[in-house]
Amino acid sequence: MLEILRREQYPEYEAFVSAHPRGEFMQSTLWQQVKDNWQWEAVVSRDDEGKIAGACGVLIRRMPVFGAAMLYAPRGPVCDIHDRRVLADLQAGIDALAKKHNAYIFKMDPDVAAGDEAFLRLANSMGFTRFYGPDGFETIQARFNYRLYLNGRGREELLAGFTQKTRYNIRVAQKHGVEMRVAGPEALDDFMRIYRTTGERDGFNTRPKEYFAKMLSALGDHCRLYMGFYQGEAVCGAIATNYAGKVCYVYGASDNAHRNVMPNYLMQWEMIQWAVDTGCTVYDFQGISGDLTNEQGHMYGLYRFKRGFGGQVDELAGEFDRIYRPVMNRLVALGIRANDRLRTLRRKLRR
Repeated sequence: MLEILRREQYPEYEAFVSAHPRGEFMQSTLWQQVKDNWQWEAVVSRDDEGKIAGACGVLIRRMPVFGAAMLYAPRGPVCDIHDRRVLADLQAGIDALAKKHNAYIFKMDPDVAAGDEAFLRLANSMGFTRFYGPDGFETIQARFNYRLYLNGRGREELLAGFTQKTRYNIRVAQKHGVEMRVAGPEALDDFMRIYRTTGERDGFNTRPKEYFAKMLSALGDHCRLYMGFYQGEAVCGAIATNYAGKVCYVYGASDNAHRNVMPNYLMQWEMIQWAVDTGCTVYDFQGISGDLTNEQGHMYGLYRFKRGFGGQVDELAGEFDRIYRPVMNRLVALGIRANDRLRTLRRKLRR
């Protein structure tokens, strides 16, 4: 039985999502406070006893020019991904939201392996089209993630699984007195300085300080700002989440100075220990490029760094779209491409 929840029912939804093996922080009721420029609604499927068997938090964004809305379930839904009845319930609820909000598309990107043929067949039979790209960054969420599965291991056993170079670099940071702190919003100015430096160096667009302030405030104990200091100076930082048995390294920043004391290795080790101490099952380093053969590629160094911690590459299936208004979908896609080209031109002119 499907149900679109009222606000007073959100605690029940949150209890389900936070305890489910497929729970994700972006499916939490708390995430709507971060994405406060979107609307948010929750759809659930109930079993015969009235208990929630599946849930999906849906962000709603109205396109200012065209008037239609985009529905998006980041890393949703949360359920047994092969249960056709539950998925059909959730989809019926999302279809109702699409009618309510005049949506032209619903997009989801569940944490499903690219090789999960059973799910791919099921999604196709339900009218979804799949989108993915070879590099893994063509989709909203990264399609290739590097993950360390803890499997009940303690600190010493995990350390033993790191490469010798990674263990050495952690010791280098400790020997040089690099200090890691769990900081509050008062440290965001230091984080932003380093984060913007990282964006300029690595060529990615940066988010504003206000976004991270909302993350820390909305997610509370589920989110931490880690800052690394060398000789009293902030040299690295990270924002990580701890939700539904997973710690995710969501945003990272490293200064151009003092890289020789290896602060980023110690920072990762500190966050992995947070996962261990809270009984998590996985530490997710998040996105890497799908091209793991080109050692000269600009993203290969990131993979090499993460690989040193002894995890594995998980290739996910990508995005799944249910299109309600094909003409509108094409118009929006054309508008987005034109805007992307304009932003690229402006960046070139500013150089």
